[in-house]
Formats: sequence, structure tokens, C-alpha cells
Amino acid sequence: MSETKRVFIIVLDSFGIGEAPDAAKFHDEGSNTLGSIAKAEEFYTPNLKKLGMFNIDGVTAGEKEKEPAGSYGRMTERSQGKDTTIGHWEIAGIISKEPLPTYPEGFPDEILDEFKKQTGRGILCNKPYSGTDVIRDYGKQHVETGDLIVYTSADSVFQIAAHEEVVPLEELYRYCRIAREILTGKHGVGRVIARPFNGEYPDYKRTPHRHDFSLLPPAKTMLDCLDEAGLDTIGVGKIYDIFAGKSIQKTTSIVNNTDGMIQTLKAQQDDFHGLCFVNLVDFDMVYGHRNDIKGYARAATEFDVQLGQFMEAMRPDDVLIITADHGCDPGTPSTDHSREYTPMLIYGQGIKAGVSIGTRDTFADIAATVLDLFGLKGEIAGTSFLGEVAK
Repeated sequence: MSETKRVFIIVLDSFGIGEAPDAAKFHDEGSNTLGSIAKAEEFYTPNLKKLGMFNIDGVTAGEKEKEPAGSYGRMTERSQGKDTTIGHWEIAGIISKEPLPTYPEGFPDEILDEFKKQTGRGILCNKPYSGTDVIRDYGKQHVETGDLIVYTSADSVFQIAAHEEVVPLEELYRYCRIAREILTGKHGVGRVIARPFNGEYPDYKRTPHRHDFSLLPPAKTMLDCLDEAGLDTIGVGKIYDIFAGKSIQKTTSIVNNTDGMIQTLKAQQDDFHGLCFVNLVDFDMVYGHRNDIKGYARAATEFDVQLGQFMEAMRPDDVLIITADHGCDPGTPSTDHSREYTPMLIYGQGIKAGVSIGTRDTFADIAATVLDLFGLKGEIAGTSFLGEVAK
């Protein structure tokens, strides 16, 4: 194939396509995010269909494309986790053999005592909680006392919610940095997350000023390899946060999925040489975790329209890869992430049409393929599938 100048990876956050072989280990038997949303009348994704989404092994939703424009496959997560951080790390070439710590009973006193000492504030909640429910149930007390709302989820996260008029954003971010320094070693959670909100009781609303403070990736990623080779690395959405900024030269924050694709379309107009890595978080944060099937389906439909715009504007030396980092089936009683296969769609003038790469052993095969597209080798996990799909 001709030399690749630009690769775009778009991660549809939580867009799983069916339970993984070890789903039972994660209590996720029967989970199928795509299967749930494809039944909704709001779901219409002709461009994903055109690329081969419904031709992927094991996908029973939708109608297969007779002549897919892209190549396609099913990715299996090897890492011991089903959260955003571990999923993206694996896409980038790291297989995490040990799960990141979680706290179903809340954080231990040794963590909270030190956090209270360094921040000078009290603590409310300290248990797994829905992000919208926690400000409803603890927001009034927080505003009255100034105590911080600290909570977690099924993921490896330490979340701090605070009203922007009680705790200014920069102060909240400073508290998150304090927590990040405390939460290391055996308590090294994947992310410390600032969760600011505003409004008056009982109508508190989360603001778009969320910020994630992640662990540094524990090994080399494809981003490091690209950066070392002098290629451009661009993050759109929370990619920068997920990788703690490591080897990401330029980042653009977004307010929602639609804005994420607008920023990606803008990046597409730039004459860079390297990787643009995109995360569209609304699928997970706004719809998956809230069991909103219709909203998730509608978001997929809206993304598909912008995907069509992106495909039309692709250059001859561009390659597009669409994938996901885990599942979050809105059709199950659980509001947590689900252990699922993820899709892989790859498209461009230098990519064969209609090739199935079957089921891959690890998300990291994407990282190996990206390096292969640029003629690079790296000390990362994964096996390139470029030989199967390149013209």
C-alpha cells in the first residue's frame, strides 16, 4: 500500500458488540451493547454498516453489508479489567495483567485521613454511587459544610464532587492532584476525577469542567513510539487525561460527542503526519451508565452522520480505525461497564474492502497495526493485522 501519512483512531467509548468469553468472571453474562441499542427505532447507522460493522463475527444486530467498504474484526480484551483506562492502554499496546484497585466498600481510613489532612476539608459519602445521584443526595450538605463529596464506582476511580461556588475549579483540581499523589502503590487507582457541579438544591447539575488525573501508563505505548520517531500525536477528548499527557503533543478538549467529531473534522483539515486519537465519551457517560437505550441509539445515529462527513473528506494517505474500549450495555439492570468484545473497522484508499480479520486476541493488535502503517517497530504488545488488510 502507499505510505500512510495520517491515522485517525476513533474510540466509541463503551460500544461493545457482545459478551466476551470471560464475561461470567465479570458478572456480565449476556451483555451486548450494540444488540441493545440496535433494537431502538432511533438507531440508524448506514455508514457503520457500509464499513462492515454488522459483518463482524458474532454480530447479529443489523443487516450485513453485501460489499463492505472497509475491513473489520472483533477485538478481545486481554487485560484484567473493563474500565476506560485499561481499555485505552491496551488499544495503545499495554496488556494489564493485574486489575487496578477498586473500592466497593469505600476507601480506607489511611487514604481519607491523609486526604483530609492535606486538604483541610471533611468527607461525605465514601461509597460507590451514581454521579447524578450523589450530588442529589449529598449536594445540600456539601454546600452547607464545605465537606467534599468523595465517591467511587465499579471502576478504579476516586471521584471528588464539589459545587463550583463552594470550591472553585482550580481548588478542586488541586485537591485532585493531592489525591493523585496519595493514591499510589497498592492504592494506585486508574483515575482521580474532578466532578464539579452547580445550581440550587434540589436541582444540582454537573458542569462540563470534569477533569481526569490518571496514572502514568506503566509501559511504552504506541504514542511513545510515534513521538520518539518524530511523528505527530494528537488527542481529542479525554485521551490526554487517560494517558496522563504522556507523548501527546497536542490536545483538544470537547463538551460532547458532537463537538468531539467537530474537533476531529477540524483536525482532519490540518496537514499533520502521525496519529489523531479520539475518544467520544457520551456513549458511556451520558447513555450507557444511565441505561438510556434510546439516547445511546440516537447518539450512534448522530455520530454516523458526522462519520459520513469524515469519510468524504479523507485523503488518499489517510487511514481510519473505529473501535471501543469496553462495553456498557444500557439494556441490562447493571449501570456498570460490561466485559464485551469490541469492534474494529479500518478504512482508507490503501485498505482492502470486505476483509474479515476474525476475532483478535487483544486490543493491542490495533497499536501494532498503527506502528506498522508508519513502518515502525516498538516494544509494545500486539500483532499487526496490516498484512491482511493492506492493498
